[in-house]
Amino acid sequence: MTTIPSALRDAARRFGADEAVVDGHERITFAELAERAEAAAAALVRAGVGPGDRVAIWAPNSARWVVASFGVYLAGGVLVPLNTRYQGEEAAHVLRTSGATLLLTVTDFLDRDFLGMLDGVSGLANLRRVVLSGPVPARASSWASVLEGIGPGSAEAWDVAATRRRAIRPEDTSDIIFTSGTTGAPKGAMLTHGASVRTYAVWSELVGLRRGDRYLIVYPFFHTAGLKSGVLASVLTGATIHPHPVFDVPTVMAKVAAERITMLPGPPTVFQSILSHPDLASFDLSSLRLSVTGAAVVPVSIIRRMREELRFENVVTGYGLTETTGTVSMCRHDDPPDVIAETVGRPLPGVEVRVVDDEGHDVTPGQAGELLVHGFNVMKGYFNDPVATAAALDDGWLRTGDIGLVDAGGNLRITDRKKDMFIVGGFNAYPAEIENALLGHPDIAHVAVVGVPDDRLGEIGVAFAVPRPGHAVDPAAVIGWASSRMANFKVPRRVEVVDSLPLNPSGKVMKFRLREWASTGPTPSS
Repeated sequence: MTTIPSALRDAARRFGADEAVVDGHERITFAELAERAEAAAAALVRAGVGPGDRVAIWAPNSARWVVASFGVYLAGGVLVPLNTRYQGEEAAHVLRTSGATLLLTVTDFLDRDFLGMLDGVSGLANLRRVVLSGPVPARASSWASVLEGIGPGSAEAWDVAATRRRAIRPEDTSDIIFTSGTTGAPKGAMLTHGASVRTYAVWSELVGLRRGDRYLIVYPFFHTAGLKSGVLASVLTGATIHPHPVFDVPTVMAKVAAERITMLPGPPTVFQSILSHPDLASFDLSSLRLSVTGAAVVPVSIIRRMREELRFENVVTGYGLTETTGTVSMCRHDDPPDVIAETVGRPLPGVEVRVVDDEGHDVTPGQAGELLVHGFNVMKGYFNDPVATAAALDDGWLRTGDIGLVDAGGNLRITDRKKDMFIVGGFNAYPAEIENALLGHPDIAHVAVVGVPDDRLGEIGVAFAVPRPGHAVDPAAVIGWASSRMANFKVPRRVEVVDSLPLNPSGKVMKFRLREWASTGPTPSS
């Protein structure tokens, strides 16, 4: 198995009658999943998707998402997942930058009109729109109509799709997953078939995922956590995929009990929410066996409580970036709680990590420095962005921008995050991107955003805004304005109005000072 299509065909052969996807009343075996994916691939071929064409999916987790994504791979296309929290211009940027020719979306998710958000935006004239579920407006087609006529009689499309599937190589791009860099400009990391399969075959072995596990995927499929460590890992191991579109404790716990869920991953905030729920004692957790968490600093107490109160046999943490196909290092399930909570484990076999100083020289073992990663899991580069690619990759080594060290046990410890990034409920938020958006507000002259600790979400954004001359900044109004223009995890929870921002002699904003202000308040001279 060296490509995603070959992994799916292998799963159909090995686990054919086992349940592959359970979504409400819909239950799909591995053999059926492969058949549906092949039909979707033929339909996409007939709809004009060519080899290497980018196909975007902007939809919540569902069985149809799984089928459609494999259809894209099998048709020789490149999958471009979109964050369901995006507003229109954010989604349009990804669609334009990736050159997507086809968008698969929904019109029945949380009263969000994804298609309506794209009305009037520029640069999307050649984008075709297909609705996976929900009412179909005149400007779009339905998924059913795309699939219509795909059967034994449509031999040419099936043959073309089969030929493309066989031609896919491990080094071919499978996905372009967008991640914001510290510059704030979203960039599309090109991931490959071979890296995806190899990474998550190893990942599954290290965390202990196995055939027969019932895997409730609360991570969204537009992240590598949901798409790779969720969907792909399940296909590689024979675990059953249970897509979950929106997290809330009672619904998740009801599904755990009803479907006898064994694998429940998520950021620490998910488990903090479960542990603090007033009905915790009534939840049937007897089936839970395995969890993988991370994406934020994990308190040791959370790991212990997950084992003792949520009754997980194994809890594992790890570290990765989109640019590393989602994983760099993993703890092992038999590591002690303090190692799992305070480190992110050892690099995957075949992956190297260096710790370097500002000049790029290796530091003394045990000292902190920037983490560089080299190995099969590193992206090919950023799509159509050679400048950003050159800045991130140096002779195959990825500059992560994260600060860490390797301890005496060989475990990697992250001592600081990327220079300014903070994590809101498991979602990466990049201040430069948020600041650029807030500068579009008519009352704001200058603004800087920092992340500060939050009991519920891990971190939240605080914006420090300098008014334009003759204008007044209303914090509540700014938050409301931002909420209509960016994903909610990016929206600052607080806006502090200041006369000026603290600058160093080079004119750069001193973010450490802003973090102090966020906890103590700006001084009168600020």
